[in-house]
Amino acid sequence: MNRKDFILSTIMTTLTGPISGLRALAKLREKLPATTCMPALFVGHGSPMNAIEDNRFSREMKNIGQTLPKPSAILMVSAHWETKGTFVTAQENPPTIHDFGGFPKALYEVQYPASGSKWLREAVTKNIHKTSVHATNEWGYDHGCWSVLINMFPNADVPVVQLSLDYSKPPEYHYELAKELSALRYKGVLMIGSGNIVHNLRMISLKGDDFNEPYGFDWAIEINEQIKQHIKNSTHHPLIHYTSLGRAHKLAIPTPEHYLPLLYILALQGKDEEVTFFNDVAVAGSLTMTSLLVKAT
Repeated sequence: MNRKDFILSTIMTTLTGPISGLRALAKLREKLPATTCMPALFVGHGSPMNAIEDNRFSREMKNIGQTLPKPSAILMVSAHWETKGTFVTAQENPPTIHDFGGFPKALYEVQYPASGSKWLREAVTKNIHKTSVHATNEWGYDHGCWSVLINMFPNADVPVVQLSLDYSKPPEYHYELAKELSALRYKGVLMIGSGNIVHNLRMISLKGDDFNEPYGFDWAIEINEQIKQHIKNSTHHPLIHYTSLGRAHKLAIPTPEHYLPLLYILALQGKDEEVTFFNDVAVAGSLTMTSLLVKAT
């Protein structure tokens, strides 16, 4: 027990007795400000094969993971869990979901055995006032979640909770909801959004045999740079209302689910926090792997 906790415990025990004192101490500790604010990340997850391949993207995810402070838990918002309403995973040991088809057998054998977190699930429910949050056993870790975490936290030793995307709500709703989660960053929670800024699978065009070979259509590079500039300038309003960004957005973001996790992370950015980009590459013509880290300077 550190000195601050010892003093608090002594005071409360003197006033109320040892058992009541410990309970009061726990309540007081909840109100004490943390000394640090956890970073937040948006990760372009791209192909599920990044989970098992040694490539430029998986290596950079590993490198970023090694620079992060050890979280108490991870709250993941993945493009691959859309629901009507807002849900969080409730299992003690959520299953690994292989929500794709046509990939090698080795990818379907991947398991990510991180535990769930009752504490984080309840904290999310407590902090979100914009809507009701429902716990469910009907989901687990989809590939938008585990293909990222298996690189960043390969030991699966940090508890994980997934938060769903309510497909019936507009972008500003998601941005505002994410702001209600900002206090969790001061409780050791690492917030990760997993998707892709530019994501149009119908227009994929490979330059060679390697899906991850750098290659982007002009419109994909154009809007990716436009979005990055708004992020650098902390001008979030145009990013929330991305349909006003011009014709290119219709090609780059034909459906919102891969873009919305970005808004969750931008909503958490504090005034004195900087954004750094990594894996900032276009692949397959119509997809960008651009990822970003938000942290205090």
